[in-house]
Amino acid sequence: MAAGPLLGGGRTRSPCSQLLAPLSAAVWNFPSANEHHLPLEIGETVRILAARGIFPASLICLKGAVVERRGAEESVVPAEMPMVQEITTTLREWAAIWKQLYVRYCRVKQMMYELMEQRSQLLSGTLPKDELLQLKKEVTSKIDYGNKILALDLVVRDEDENILDPDRTSIISLFQAHRRAAQTVTQRIQEETSQPGCSARLAASPSHSLYLCVRNFVCNIGEEAQLFMALYDPGEQRMISESYVIHWASTGVPRDIELLNNLRAIFTDLGSKDLKRERLFLVCQIIRVGRMDLRESLSRKLSTGLRVMDITDITKGKCESDEDKQHFIPLAPAVGLTSLTLFPTGFWLSLKMLWGDLNQVRKDHPHLVDRSTVVARKLGFPEVIMPGDVRNDIYLTLVQGEFDKGNKKTQKNVEVTVCVCDESGRNVIYHGAGDKPASEYRSVVYYQQRHQRWMETVKVCAVPIEDVHKTHLRFTFRHRSSSDSKHCSEHCSARGPAGLWWRGSGCTWGSEGDSRKLEDAGSYLGLPSTRSPSEPRILSGSSFRVGGSVAGLAVSARDSFQISTLVCSTKLTQNVNLLGLLKWRAKPSLLAGNLQKLMHVDGGEVLPSHSFLQDTLDALFSIMMENADTDVYDTLIFDALVFIVGLVADRKFQHFNAVLEAYIRQHFSATLAYKKLIGVLTQYVEQASRGEPCEPLLRTFKALEYIFKFIVRSRHLFAHLSRTPGCGPDALRSLCALSPSQCGELRCPLPAPHLHLPAECRDLLLRMAVPVLQDLIGRGEEEDACVELLSTILEVLYTAQKVPPSCSAAPALCVGFTLEIRLAAGVALCARRAPRLRLSPDVSSSQDFLMETFILFKDLIGKTVYPPDWMVMNMVQNREFLRAINQFATTLTEMFLSSSSFELQLWNNYFHLAVAFLTQDSLQLENFSQAKRTAILAKYGDMRAKIGAAIRDMWYNLGHHKIEFIPGMVGPILEMTLVPELELRTSTIPIFFDMMLCEYQLTASFSRFEDEILRKLDSEVEGGRGDEQYKQLFESILLSCCRAHPELSQPGESFVALVTGLLERLLDYRAVMNDENKTYSMSCTVNLLNFYKEIDRQAMYIRYLYKLKDLHISYENYTEGAYTLLLHARLLKWSDEANTAPMQGLYSPSLQTQRQLKEALYNQIVNYFDQGKMWEEAIHICKELAEQYESEIFDYEMLSEILVKAKFYEKILKVLRPSPDYFAVGYYGQGFPTFLRNKVFIYRGKEYERREDFEMRLLSPFPNAEKLQTTSPPGPDITESPGQYIQCFTVQPVEESRIRLRDRSIPEQITNFYKANHVQKFSYSRPFKKGPKDPDNEFANMWIERTTFVTAYPLPGILRWFAVTSTTTTTISPLENAIETMMRTNEKILSEINRHQNDPSLPINPLSMLLNGIVDPAVMGGFAKYETAFFQEPYLGEHPEDRGNIERLKDLIAWQIPLLSEGIRIHGQKVTEDLRPFHERMEQCFVQLRAKVESQYGVREMISFEDRRSGRPRSVTWGPDWERLSHARDRRVRQGRHHLIPTPGSHSFPCAPCTLLPPAPFRCPRFPSLVFYTKPHLCIHSAIRHGGPDQREDTEQRDPPAVPALQSPEPLTLFWGVPAELRRGLCPVRGTALLPTPHLSQLLCSMEASPIPKPTPRSAEGERRENRSSTFFSYRRSEPRQSASELPEPKVMR
Repeated sequence: MAAGPLLGGGRTRSPCSQLLAPLSAAVWNFPSANEHHLPLEIGETVRILAARGIFPASLICLKGAVVERRGAEESVVPAEMPMVQEITTTLREWAAIWKQLYVRYCRVKQMMYELMEQRSQLLSGTLPKDELLQLKKEVTSKIDYGNKILALDLVVRDEDENILDPDRTSIISLFQAHRRAAQTVTQRIQEETSQPGCSARLAASPSHSLYLCVRNFVCNIGEEAQLFMALYDPGEQRMISESYVIHWASTGVPRDIELLNNLRAIFTDLGSKDLKRERLFLVCQIIRVGRMDLRESLSRKLSTGLRVMDITDITKGKCESDEDKQHFIPLAPAVGLTSLTLFPTGFWLSLKMLWGDLNQVRKDHPHLVDRSTVVARKLGFPEVIMPGDVRNDIYLTLVQGEFDKGNKKTQKNVEVTVCVCDESGRNVIYHGAGDKPASEYRSVVYYQQRHQRWMETVKVCAVPIEDVHKTHLRFTFRHRSSSDSKHCSEHCSARGPAGLWWRGSGCTWGSEGDSRKLEDAGSYLGLPSTRSPSEPRILSGSSFRVGGSVAGLAVSARDSFQISTLVCSTKLTQNVNLLGLLKWRAKPSLLAGNLQKLMHVDGGEVLPSHSFLQDTLDALFSIMMENADTDVYDTLIFDALVFIVGLVADRKFQHFNAVLEAYIRQHFSATLAYKKLIGVLTQYVEQASRGEPCEPLLRTFKALEYIFKFIVRSRHLFAHLSRTPGCGPDALRSLCALSPSQCGELRCPLPAPHLHLPAECRDLLLRMAVPVLQDLIGRGEEEDACVELLSTILEVLYTAQKVPPSCSAAPALCVGFTLEIRLAAGVALCARRAPRLRLSPDVSSSQDFLMETFILFKDLIGKTVYPPDWMVMNMVQNREFLRAINQFATTLTEMFLSSSSFELQLWNNYFHLAVAFLTQDSLQLENFSQAKRTAILAKYGDMRAKIGAAIRDMWYNLGHHKIEFIPGMVGPILEMTLVPELELRTSTIPIFFDMMLCEYQLTASFSRFEDEILRKLDSEVEGGRGDEQYKQLFESILLSCCRAHPELSQPGESFVALVTGLLERLLDYRAVMNDENKTYSMSCTVNLLNFYKEIDRQAMYIRYLYKLKDLHISYENYTEGAYTLLLHARLLKWSDEANTAPMQGLYSPSLQTQRQLKEALYNQIVNYFDQGKMWEEAIHICKELAEQYESEIFDYEMLSEILVKAKFYEKILKVLRPSPDYFAVGYYGQGFPTFLRNKVFIYRGKEYERREDFEMRLLSPFPNAEKLQTTSPPGPDITESPGQYIQCFTVQPVEESRIRLRDRSIPEQITNFYKANHVQKFSYSRPFKKGPKDPDNEFANMWIERTTFVTAYPLPGILRWFAVTSTTTTTISPLENAIETMMRTNEKILSEINRHQNDPSLPINPLSMLLNGIVDPAVMGGFAKYETAFFQEPYLGEHPEDRGNIERLKDLIAWQIPLLSEGIRIHGQKVTEDLRPFHERMEQCFVQLRAKVESQYGVREMISFEDRRSGRPRSVTWGPDWERLSHARDRRVRQGRHHLIPTPGSHSFPCAPCTLLPPAPFRCPRFPSLVFYTKPHLCIHSAIRHGGPDQREDTEQRDPPAVPALQSPEPLTLFWGVPAELRRGLCPVRGTALLPTPHLSQLLCSMEASPIPKPTPRSAEGERRENRSSTFFSYRRSEPRQSASELPEPKVMR
């Protein structure tokens, strides 16, 4: 886009309050390329005042604007019509939020496009006035609907669609406008949401329609046919709608080919009663129009088929109706048709229920219902009759007939012909909906039936009103036969004008004679049309004739014919009573009876049209005026008028209210009717006041509104005619005779008509209405009606311009009412006019009034009376509340501040009311959109700053009374200062220092204030209040205040530091509190509970303990939840002291003592440890409980229950517990919260959790974080950057050395637990190359950088992660790395051997891969690489200090051979035939490997034999011996053989020091193959794992004696199993089989050995404790437990 000339623009404040200024709107984006450019975005407005920045002029569009200033605020309003401005504001507001929608996304998008188009039409200025008003209505409807679905504020408007100004509208009118607007929008949304189901929408609509579309019709008829479709009620056995007629050609298509694929009809006028019918059918009938047999040449109508479809579910909305869904209706042949063969035939139809009348349906569904759609109306009036609905139809039904066969042998085939004729012989008739008018109707011919039943309905219409009295019906009966010449003579029956509109049915007589006579209507009109009830029925077959004839026509009594009629006319009536009233002058003697009968007439007769209503009312008032001298008819006329008004109030005729209003305004002319009406009303009131029953009075009260309108209109007409004053109070004094108690008994308070009566009349009405309202409100009856009446009274008083606020109306209104009613009336009447509230000089009464007022206002503010989207109503209410509260503050200062009159509770209520007003949701502007915030500030200002300043001034006015509000007012003041408004915070935070100073001056401390603010701050910040700005303001303001007072400087600074520290932790906690990932919520919770522990706040400490526990349990972290509860349990003692600390969770109700609570906590902790598979920890808790039950409280029942927990030992050994993985996670960068920033944590993973899954879970809260691909610590470029970087890698736990577990043979399930739990050190090994590269051997320069992380607490603990407190890095040489690798390999081989020995069913694949990878190393080369790298002379020459480690590595290589041998032996036993070649190949490789190793490093052999006791995998614990690898002693092994005894069934190879060797070699005579080596201080584990001796850690450190050489060539043997008698004498290192001790020597042979030391004598106390501990919890620790739960013991807290 080419840039035009550059313009300068900027934003400055105009000095004027209002002036015209040019305003430009950006129509294109303009990015800022340099410092002189002014960036623009589409839609942004720019005022061009001074050169602040340049931009292309072509990018903006200039238009006029008005600059308005309100104080410091300045707003620029475009000079456009208000509706255009509203559309613009609405579109901008919608654009910010509409994309967040999901359900109504497309709907709102379409509405925005429509609003843009309509805005263009408004700006064009070319629309006429009526179209402009219609366009405004459409625009406002869209805006209101869109605001509702987008949860925006409701906009209230007047009748011209302009936004209401609350300053010019009464509160009552404003409320009613809100209610109407809300109902309209809600109704539209309900209609939209209920449209898919249709049931709710159909139920809410007064009128419904059924859409019918005939898709296809298949029937083998061969001739023309007529298809009739109508709605049928099987309960009433009658049709309820007109028949839809389709003329079908013999070719199988519609006779009118244009109707092909357009056979649509709609059945209208269906009401709610029709939908509630028990069943409703769609009847489909086929009438064949053709010959009766082949010989016949004429065509006639013959019944062919009939079928019905149950559409009840469709009409009731129980099943979905869709215009595209087709229903198939198969046809059944008509009864009596035996000669016609029918193939499977039927209809294909589509049905859909539509709501609304015909006009609404055509508007909503133009694609379904258009001008070509046939309309089939209901037989009768709809439930709701519209005033403009004109209808003049008569429905004639041919019911049945009976015809004598006469001289024939068979019955006649009768055809009935119906004509509508006048005296001139003209005729007109309609066959059905969708058919053209015809001159006659011919019935269906039934073959040879005496009793013929047709039930065929035709409609007679289009008869002019003036010709109705000259029109009659003529029925002609003909016998139809196959021969044209055999037609019998025609029979005629005619009904005259009276019979045309006769309702009912009856038998008719026929006439015989020449058919040519029928052309002359006069020839038969003289005959009777119906049979008289007194005439006897002549039996068929007789030749009786009635005497007399007319022009050759005689009456016959042999035949009978029956019809029924239904009149639906809004112009004519057949009701005799109504006709008698309308023509009352013809028979005045029957007037009284006609008036009484009028009240029994159906409303459908009186109100079918506005003409009937007007004629009836004119007749009533004409009777009243012509009988003005007498009161004979007054009561009857009054009752008739009440009856008619009551009909209008009926739902069916609710739309006639407008007709009645129009009649009163335009047509009513009875000038003296008011006297008559008031007289009868007074009579009824006096009768009721005497206690006499007056039934019409209740009906009169229901119609009182229109009665008064008639009275007032009559009085005004009379005054205008006679030029006398208008309606005076005398006309209303009669109403005062009705006492309040009698009105209460009537349960019908007087409705307030919208009358603008003179002041004296209003006073009179008020004096009558107030006692009634007071009585009903006091009894709690008719509350809705009373509130509505009171609202109307207030509205009338407000709008009465002649009545000043101080008139007697307000006192009369407020007498006797409760405070709520009086305040509402006062606010509605006088709040905007009264400058000040005047109270009684009586202090006591004023105090009571203010106390009740404060409580009431606070209750109204807290309950949020109006919905949140009623923004205008809420703001108007708040403005009036603010004005009243300020007046109350002045009254408090003047009357209740002195020492003698000071009322603490009254002032306290004021402060709480003011704070509640300030903190209510409707005033928190920061939560609103920019448009809403701007509108509120422009109209009402920020009320929070005003009320905040008032609270501050009132606080400083208290003087020496301030101390009485400390600490009670700390919470409310804190809540007020936390409101995010800078001016408010700046002015109110100093109140805190004033409180500190006030308490410090009296008590030399402010501990109460400090305790309260810490307690309240926690709940307030957690609730969402407070931010970083508040923390900075709080710190700066209070520090400046404290430093200005030397005595408060030091304690004040400590207090500020304490509060800001708590605020920082609380803000961190709140920032992650609502995250889906609760990981960081747990961290912040721990930070908070540690903070409260440091400052000695036990209540808050326990509170966050339980929050942390709940978080853990929600994530199934049962172990961490148990450790968390354990912290609370440690605060309790095993005593019966009462609980002083607050209790949380489920332990509060019945646990009174510390012992009870601690016991309950321990039981819960045991359950959590059980669920977390931490049974070792659960056992320790159970031991403590068992000791309490056994020794302290002697509760053996509970002891027996706790002993059941012995199953934990079994679970330790039998239940699979996978060891968790540990991950080191570093959070680098300034983008992380402070509690994570540039810190490293060790995470404990979940069971079977892979690192990829863990990383995904870790990165989910930080979608913008970048994962570092290296494991080395990042530099400052990462740690100081504003981004987020996460580093994650797996670490290995470093097991702590445990004296209790040393030198014992222990099942591996036990040792594996301690390898991965209660660990605080973790290591990570990173390989790197150092020195010259050897491409053939990478092990020669493969160094290891091992980093050890130490966490703040051991894992697991109260978290699944802890921060790293220290990090150390060591370097492992290639030789040491090779030794570690060989040790791990030997351990893995031994573990696999033990597993297969203990469980022969294990699969062999893991063992196959392990052994093959060692004996036939195809890739890595095996330990041959070690030989090449470390066993050569050049390496020994360069590294002489590694000679001991090289010997150790050689020994490990040598010991791998017997392990491989045993593994291959087991593999050979279990190998399948398919893998036999593989095994043989492996054996060949092993033979070569064994020969090489034994020749170079010596022979190591093992002999296996079965253990008599089935063992389980066992293991030995050891320490981190790799640190001492380079200091191991030198040990050379020549060609001799070493024989060692390993662990029986050991799962992992031992490596820790154990037992000393005996002093000399010896041979066991019982086991001659056993030879024991005699090297002092040699540990079997060191021999196996290190290849050399090692010094015991628990022995005296001295140089070992010289090692004697082997004296015997007998091999030293390593055993797989040891008999039970040996096992009892083994070294007690958890089952490790070691070189025999002297005890074992005595068992094996008779050689001398050192004596067994005697045990130390035990004391009685020790004996008692041992006996007492003879349960399964017999072991007691002699060393402190090393558990992650052992945080530093908490202090004694308050």
